[in-house]
Amino acid sequence: MPDRQLRIETIIKKNITEIISLKLNDPHLGFLTITEVKVSKDFSHAKVYASFFLEKDREVGMKTLDKAKGFIRSELSKTLDIRRCPDISFVLDDGFDKVARIDEALKRGNK
Repeated sequence: MPDRQLRIETIIKKNITEIISLKLNDPHLGFLTITEVKVSKDFSHAKVYASFFLEKDREVGMKTLDKAKGFIRSELSKTLDIRRCPDISFVLDDGFDKVARIDEALKRGNK
């Protein structure tokens, strides 16, 4: 992966996290973590992976992020030093759940 692409992904992750926590202030988001950002090679699209601490927050949280996508992109465009701000899509990152299920299965297997 080119250095520029990695740098843009890191900046987008940091800035979206700040936008959500400081400017969005939506109680429906609960304990939200932006785990990863993947940007297309032409910088036209960014997949933003979001993880929620509580399972009950996921559905409402993802809907809230989708509704706020325009605002988040608008705020993000003010902070990026690229010609065109990428379109954003939010993806639920359930990696922590998978790890927890595997860990639980291993614990049961050791008994």
